[in-house]
Amino acid sequence: MNNSRRQFLNQLGFATAGLGFLSLDALAAHASASAIPGAGASVAGAAKFNFDISLAEFSFASELWGSKMTNMDFPARAKNDYDITILEYVSGFFNNKQKDQAYLKELKQRCDDLGVKNHLIMVDGENLTALDDAARMKAVEAHYPWVDAAKFLGCTAIRVNLGDAMAMMSGKKEEGTPAQLATAAVDGYGKLLEYAGKAGINVIVENHFGVSTDPDWLVGVMKQLKAPNKGLLPDFGNFCAERSKPETQDIKGIMATKCVKEHEKYEGVKKMMPYARGISAKTHQFDANGNDPETDFIKMFKIIKDSGWNNGIVGIEYEGGLIRDMGGDTSKPTNDEGIRQTKALLEKVLEELG
Repeated sequence: MNNSRRQFLNQLGFATAGLGFLSLDALAAHASASAIPGAGASVAGAAKFNFDISLAEFSFASELWGSKMTNMDFPARAKNDYDITILEYVSGFFNNKQKDQAYLKELKQRCDDLGVKNHLIMVDGENLTALDDAARMKAVEAHYPWVDAAKFLGCTAIRVNLGDAMAMMSGKKEEGTPAQLATAAVDGYGKLLEYAGKAGINVIVENHFGVSTDPDWLVGVMKQLKAPNKGLLPDFGNFCAERSKPETQDIKGIMATKCVKEHEKYEGVKKMMPYARGISAKTHQFDANGNDPETDFIKMFKIIKDSGWNNGIVGIEYEGGLIRDMGGDTSKPTNDEGIRQTKALLEKVLEELG
């Protein structure tokens, strides 16, 4: 693809900007419901550690972009192929039909017929931390239809970003200091929380781009907001604060970039857990024993368990298939294999820590 970066991002619905790719930990390996009270999670000291497993639609990214499946196919794939009945959608795969009531009605009917639960929509949209007041308000309002769509589909939340996807994709740093961006985030995110609160929808933030990969920055933003529907979605693979510049502005070029500065993931998740409304278990590959060489799942889930988080939802977000299909790395498992192996790994966690 030879589109400009902006055209490329629009085409992909910004979702590729969330790719974890190979973190610093991974490079080294090659060389060698909520914790917020009232959000449905049990308190520390629960007799049995447990969680439900959901499936993130991004696990099928290469098939969706390759026209081998559609957003409408996602519920059946999750239920029939993997016996997973909790779904996490991605905004870019709706093909701008978030306001199309006939489309949403059909999608909801398919889910009802299958007996699956729509949990959240991962929204990759305009920049809620824009320093310009008008641009930031425009971004807030652009998220309103996704709140409405989530409500109609029976979701409990949308996931948003606090950061500049354009800067991340180009390898540039975001405009503004962390303090300035935090002020903008409190305003933009806060206004969206107010709108979503009226609809009974949670708005949760993932560690995703630029400054939002810093767990201390995210926690600082959370502390400034009183809205009961706020929260975080810790992602195991998104602590890269800075990437190398892509040589080409297409998906292969983006996937070839390397992380050059990264926050420590285990400490990062620990800091985020007091505000966690879910977990994003990102994977790319597995060793001969079915473990993830990038993230020690037992170590990570001990941190999660010790935080008191319990009886929530952990989402499978397998990205290795995208890297295989569109990046040319055939060492990565297929989408199907990766989803199954991630599910098996989460079941192993429950067996050992439950």
